[in-house]
Amino acid sequence: MYRFFVPRNFAPEMVIDGQDAHHISHVLRMKAGDQVQIVSLDQVTALMEITGFTEHQVALSLVEKIERCHEPSVQVTLIQGLPKQDKLEWVIQKAIELGVTAIQPAVMDHSVVKLDPVKAEKKLERWQKIAEAAAKQSKRDIIPQVLPVRAFKEVLQGCTAELKIIAYEVEDGQGIRQALQVQQEAKTAALIIGPEGGISKDEFALSQKLGWASVSLGPRIMRTETAALAALTAIMYETGNLGG
Repeated sequence: MYRFFVPRNFAPEMVIDGQDAHHISHVLRMKAGDQVQIVSLDQVTALMEITGFTEHQVALSLVEKIERCHEPSVQVTLIQGLPKQDKLEWVIQKAIELGVTAIQPAVMDHSVVKLDPVKAEKKLERWQKIAEAAAKQSKRDIIPQVLPVRAFKEVLQGCTAELKIIAYEVEDGQGIRQALQVQQEAKTAALIIGPEGGISKDEFALSQKLGWASVSLGPRIMRTETAALAALTAIMYETGNLGG
């Protein structure tokens, strides 16, 4: 069943327009009587029947509202140190499938990639399209937001999550399970993953000064994209959002 995000509040009769309408009509070649799922701007999820087509719109009529929630009980923001090449695109896609709420790319001491404002704006637009596609595919109830690239220090100091975790390769004591047990009632969490080359000593020292919990991801050194998904998987499992 295909799912589409409709940028208007829910009503029993709705329309899909823009690229999604073109996709339904010309790519999927759906017909009147076929059904789709929609998520409205006010986060109502519903099963809708296609009732007609115009040149640029697809008309829908309510079949039934869908009460089941696909969102995790903990809202997790992934703070990802900018990796090389197109690795962030892959991280965005898979992190959203796992249930992340937002992704904050950060320029860190060991980040090789440097984006000028024009390139950053174009990248952000592409990243958000990847986020929307991943949200549709995984039947999320929201489109997670990819935030504009910021300096790591700004991100660290401005974070308001109840639970703040930094994955540090030198950490050999506390794991993610222990960090979560300290704040079992937390509804928001932030996770820092460094770029290739890891997290610098100065960055780690600042995180500790600001009260971030340092965790280990085990005795093996992972690539940055592997570390992000391994840590997110552990968080979702330990909080009961991945079949645990």
